[in-house]
Amino acid sequence: MPDRRPRAVWRRRAEAPPEAPPAQPPPAAGATRSSVARPDGARSSVVQSTLYRDGRRVSSPATLADTFHQLREHPDGMAWIGLQHPTDEELHSLAAEFDLHELAVEDAREAHQRPKLERYGDTLFVVLRAARYLDAPEEVEFGELHVFVGPDFLITVRHGAAPDLSAVRRRMEEDPDLLALGPEAVLYAILDAVVDGYAPVVAGVQNDIDEIETEVFGGDPAVSRRIYELSREMVEFQRATRPLVGMLHALMAGFAKYGTDEELQRYLRDVADHVTHTSERVDGFRQALTDILTVNATLVTQQQNAEMRALTEAGFEQNEEIKKISSWAAILFAPTLVGTIYGMNFDHMPELHWAGGYPFAVVLMAVVCTSLYVVFKRKDWL
Repeated sequence: MPDRRPRAVWRRRAEAPPEAPPAQPPPAAGATRSSVARPDGARSSVVQSTLYRDGRRVSSPATLADTFHQLREHPDGMAWIGLQHPTDEELHSLAAEFDLHELAVEDAREAHQRPKLERYGDTLFVVLRAARYLDAPEEVEFGELHVFVGPDFLITVRHGAAPDLSAVRRRMEEDPDLLALGPEAVLYAILDAVVDGYAPVVAGVQNDIDEIETEVFGGDPAVSRRIYELSREMVEFQRATRPLVGMLHALMAGFAKYGTDEELQRYLRDVADHVTHTSERVDGFRQALTDILTVNATLVTQQQNAEMRALTEAGFEQNEEIKKISSWAAILFAPTLVGTIYGMNFDHMPELHWAGGYPFAVVLMAVVCTSLYVVFKRKDWL
């Protein structure tokens, strides 16, 4: 690119205070938020702040004020400031020093933004959604990263555990030639790290889908919930990856427009290819999960139908048994009724002193039982 520092930046550098604030001991590489303190004793969200010149580390100021002062003293250097969950005061300090747009600062403060690429004057504002796969719960965890890229500075604001930018910093410091290309090279390295972090997630999700397919055809009743939860994660994953395709193409167009190093443009095209591949895989996962959910619903319906059929058959068999029991009960009840009537032993009962009374009663019982048997047999109750 031509002159990478606009006049506004040079004026800002010229407005340095006459005296520098007291220097603090530099934090160790990979220092966490809780390990870095401000001069007033309060905890700072600055993970690491480093100044580079010609691709090599010059210093690691302990505070933002030290970083601002040293960057003014070395206008040909580059500041790389990493923060995690910054405070409003820190964001306002950065916005005042580097002329960051208030809308971008507000997005960085609030988080929960969609991936996007916006330009505010000489500053690029990039929002990325990183992801990592957690083996134990078999879940995908998402983090959010906001990147401000200026002519001589790069600021990262991280919300969440991913991505691990300490590895990106080590990679860049081990390649001074690449780091010497400036903030654009660091932005490429961050994009590359975020996209490379998608690969384990894709592998983990593929393994989950294979397990789900086995569970579906194995009749596991809990598989529907697992499919639903994984589908929701794939929606989030798709929201993280799909916008990156257009963002990277826009960034490549900007790199070509401003004459960024050709090798860096090739690196960025490689990242774009990986993002496209990942986005296609995620789209495939969503479609596969939709198909699996449909198949699972069909199998569940078939299983329910089979259970209902079995219950119906059992009910039919039970009704047949009840019919048989009821038929025999009626047949046996008829002679019992006749015998009960003739067994009352009243003196003035008809046929009580009749010589043929007993045979008549027996024949009557036999005729009634036979008649009932014939009727029930014709009705298929017996």
